[in-house]
Amino acid sequence: MQLFETVREMGHEQILYCHGKNPEIRAIIAIHDTSLGPAMGATRLYPYVNEEAALRDALRLSRGMTYKAACANIPAGGGKAVIIANPADKTDEMLRAYGRFVESLKGRFITGQDVNITPQDVRTINQETKYVVGVEEKSGGPAPITALGVFLGIKAAVNFTWQTQRLEGMRVAVQGLGNVGKNLCRHLHEHGVQLFVSDISPEKAAEIKHLYGATVVEPEEIYGLDVDIFSPCAMGGIINSQTIPLIQAKIIAGAANNQLENERLHGQRLIEKGILYCPDYVINAGGIINVYNEMIGYNEEKAFQQVNNIYDTLLKIFSIAHQQAMTTNDASKRLADERILKARTSKTQQIAA
Repeated sequence: MQLFETVREMGHEQILYCHGKNPEIRAIIAIHDTSLGPAMGATRLYPYVNEEAALRDALRLSRGMTYKAACANIPAGGGKAVIIANPADKTDEMLRAYGRFVESLKGRFITGQDVNITPQDVRTINQETKYVVGVEEKSGGPAPITALGVFLGIKAAVNFTWQTQRLEGMRVAVQGLGNVGKNLCRHLHEHGVQLFVSDISPEKAAEIKHLYGATVVEPEEIYGLDVDIFSPCAMGGIINSQTIPLIQAKIIAGAANNQLENERLHGQRLIEKGILYCPDYVINAGGIINVYNEMIGYNEEKAFQQVNNIYDTLLKIFSIAHQQAMTTNDASKRLADERILKARTSKTQQIAA
């Protein structure tokens, strides 16, 4: 990777490398864009194969947060942080050291809970910085509202594809049964969907089978099922040159971040196969909507109205993509860029005045 060239091409404002020996910590904080407001993005702790993989993840995820906030009309920018570590090696001292790095940014970056970071970990980080959300899960945590947003996104995609509001009798494959995937399965089951599920945890898969009568398949089988909708809710990069030929679903709509391994190449491949793709940072925006509203003072009615807007936003994106013969990813970026440019222009005019 050509570090500075990659950062320039992706448009990042700032990359902070966090290193300490006592306690041992290696972390990267990526701030992509703050035109709409301070950069918001959760912290992920993961045993990356190398530092380049960690940086690449932070860069892509932080850029996605910028687009996510813009498409959701949330006055926040995009950021992301990754801590390079094995979850078994996580300590309070490490988390507090990380919190001091966050504090040093003085509010340019506001973080929260992601992979391998628990609500208690967030409270530990909060001992060193106030720029963290989710300390008190006033709304019950982001998973339920994120799952609701994905469910509404599925309904929008079904409406656009088949001109119907009904999900009853449809076949949906859900990959990943964590908190979001599990809540999504509940919504789908309540609307008469036939579920097919997979997870690396047999216990989680067995629970969904028991609760909702889902058919459990092996993780490697989930892509090739004869279903209407494929909903990836685990890790990213799973829509790629190996999996796309297997996919029979007409819609891809899930909660995972960075689902397309290569946005341009694989977005185009999906068009060629006649598959409608719901851009991940649009359909899974319930999380940032939730934490933003917790930060400003949680109002359930306002938060749910913003989540309901995901439906209309996706319909707008589908329409733009169809009319302009472009990928839905490019259409969503166009919408986000318009909102970001408007904010920058407004700031420039205020400074000039």
